[in-house]
Amino acid sequence: MARSIAQIQAAMVTHVQIDPTLGPLLTSTSAVAIWKLWTYVVAVCQWTLENLFDVHKDEVTGIIAAQKPHSLQWYVTKAKAFQYGVALPADSDIYAVVPPVDPTVLIVRNAAAIELSNLVRIKAAKMVSGSLGAMSGGELAAFTAYMMQIKDAGVRLQCTSGAADTFQPTMVIYYDPLVLRSDGSRIDGTSIAPVKVAVNVFLDSLPFNGIFILNNFIAAIQAVSGVVIADVAHVQAFYGSVPPVAIDVKYTPDAGYMALDTTWFDTHLSYVAYGA
Repeated sequence: MARSIAQIQAAMVTHVQIDPTLGPLLTSTSAVAIWKLWTYVVAVCQWTLENLFDVHKDEVTGIIAAQKPHSLQWYVTKAKAFQYGVALPADSDIYAVVPPVDPTVLIVRNAAAIELSNLVRIKAAKMVSGSLGAMSGGELAAFTAYMMQIKDAGVRLQCTSGAADTFQPTMVIYYDPLVLRSDGSRIDGTSIAPVKVAVNVFLDSLPFNGIFILNNFIAAIQAVSGVVIADVAHVQAFYGSVPPVAIDVKYTPDAGYMALDTTWFDTHLSYVAYGA
């Protein structure tokens, strides 16, 4: 990084003052002394040269970045930059108009790139009524065409955007009767279903394509005010028409995110008053 003119001149003045030959001769402290003016002229020249070096370094770094094989994170960044209904310039992976643009065309809210044995899978999701959801068939087709155009040569991509994996927990909540009612609502009226709220908050807080960890889920439910013991008897999840799988330790959602099956939850959640 280029130094300032003042920094360069100060370094030169210091070296002149400690030099055994120049030091005794150049003793004037005036800011307009001839030797001080010459140090300023040379400092300006040196400052210009250092700035040119910085520009050259940035150019070389940009060329290298454009030529090297792209990382998985690069694919994620590019997926989020997709603009629905907007054409890419010829032989370019950058839109002519970069963000900020009309937010309605930036439909990809979350994305993940996963390297499989013979391809890279791109998972993507958009916002639907305030929650993550799948792109429509037309949106996914356009998104796939975009990713195919910008990808590295020889890389096989699989672009997917599916509905949330279905999350189905079976739980028994031992509650404090001083805080909660037998239906799980708070006595003070601030929440009619604090446990369900905690489940949804936990699922929403997971990173996209992040790992669901059962112990963390139990701890989140246990932290709900009025819950004394959260007995999570069984937890399972599935996507599409695939049979449910039990979650004993952890689970990675196929769609990249999960949603609570409220019908299942309401019939597989029971409350027991906890007392001495």
